Amino acid sequence: MEVIGVVVRLDVAPDLLHWAVERAGWDVETTQRRAPKLEGWVAGLQQPTLKQLQKFASDTHTPFGLLFLPEPPVESLPIPDMRTVGNASLAQPSSDLLDTIYMCQARQDWYRTYARENGVLEPEFVGSATTGTAPELVADQIRHLLGFDLTERSMFSSWEVALRRLIDRIEAIGVLVMINGVVGSNTHRKLNADEFRGFALSDPLAPLIFVNGADTKAAQIFTMIHELAHIWLGGSAVSDAALIARSGVADELWCNRVAAEVLVPLATLRSDYGGDPSTQELERLARQYRVSTLVVLKRIFDAGFLGWDDYRARYEDERERVITILAAKRRDAGGGNYYYTQPIRLSRQFAHAVVASTFDGSTTYRDAYRLLGTKKHETFENLAAELGVV
Repeated sequence: MEVIGVVVRLDVAPDLLHWAVERAGWDVETTQRRAPKLEGWVAGLQQPTLKQLQKFASDTHTPFGLLFLPEPPVESLPIPDMRTVGNASLAQPSSDLLDTIYMCQARQDWYRTYARENGVLEPEFVGSATTGTAPELVADQIRHLLGFDLTERSMFSSWEVALRRLIDRIEAIGVLVMINGVVGSNTHRKLNADEFRGFALSDPLAPLIFVNGADTKAAQIFTMIHELAHIWLGGSAVSDAALIARSGVADELWCNRVAAEVLVPLATLRSDYGGDPSTQELERLARQYRVSTLVVLKRIFDAGFLGWDDYRARYEDERERVITILAAKRRDAGGGNYYYTQPIRLSRQFAHAVVASTFDGSTTYRDAYRLLGTKKHETFENLAAELGVV
């Protein structure tokens, strides 16, 4: 550390600076815009001031003290990582993914204590299956418990309505469901659907599933059932729910098969399929089953109507089309109603429990604000009104 007048400059290893940028998920353009002096720091042309380094740590969501280590720390996910590219596990998790998992674990810890103190019964299905269990059997169990049959599903007016109903029914059987496209309430920290689709935090009393809200509504429905299948296995996991994989982690492949059978039963698809996997046919079946066109395409392959090479080529083309449509929708989308979206981000069941516990004096307002991600009492009161807690 060098002191020049009142300016304090700090010596930081270049590898630590690169690590912080990678951990934040910054590309070259973002790095140049948000840390224009970084190149000079790395090259040793000038050391950052204390204030500059503090801002850099805050912007990259890096704990300040870690920047003074001799080399970058090895950060691993606190739960099993079942995401793969080919058959290889992915590299350094982003700060956004890590912070989201830690946040959900903290909320789960609180809810577990609340559930135990309030006599909430343990769901019987947690850990009731293994990867040796027939996916069709578990799919039947899930459909029966949720009452999410094909006839009712096809009558939903939109994917958003279908998603809402599915969330309510999963929470009704004892699983907390949190869907968010950002870290907490920070709209500047958008989650990347390419990094992960969701994760499951299995627990005998307070199982929790998180779905990346940056994905399409149709894709979120599949991910939600995929993560629910992980709860049936009784294991926590970060997932990518990849529909193009033929090999990989056994748990992921099994959960994919369960989710696909829950949402698009092969026996039904065989009679519904028109015989031509055109865009129009994929969209028709997607509306009928309330799933993504990619899931429909995968089930057409599973039913034996497409060979592997043809399926892969069609999948990549359809994926590019879906990405283009999603990007256009994001450009046109507004900010939304906070009190409408926040219960979905938090889990309506969890948020209701926190507010009720606060009103009866079991939880302090300070802890409630932290758990709910708010700083204002007015926001807390409005959220309570939205949840119907008085």
